[in-house]
Amino acid sequence: MKQLNPSELAAWLADDSRAKPLLLDVREPHEFAICRIAGAENRPMQSIPASLDQLDAELPTVVICHHGMRSYQVGAFLERAGFADIYNLSGGVAAWADQVEPGMARY
Repeated sequence: MKQLNPSELAAWLADDSRAKPLLLDVREPHEFAICRIAGAENRPMQSIPASLDQLDAELPTVVICHHGMRSYQVGAFLERAGFADIYNLSGGVAAWADQVEPGMARY
């Protein structure tokens, strides 16, 4: 699994010449309600195994959580399930708030 820092993700999202990744936020809904990266889809970590058929295994997917640990676990699970292009957002939304979006709410 590839690691992606917040600045690299921000550059990717701003680059109109690149296909946009699925931003898969695996935090709980109450966490997602506090803060999120624009365009992210919320699917809590525990729901991923039951919803694999709803995800595109060929689509570049950036897995996101609060600090990067749950997303790493989900990314590893997705790779074992045959997903081809998985990225873990290093440092999660906390690092995104520090490096990219300082006005983002925090918890």
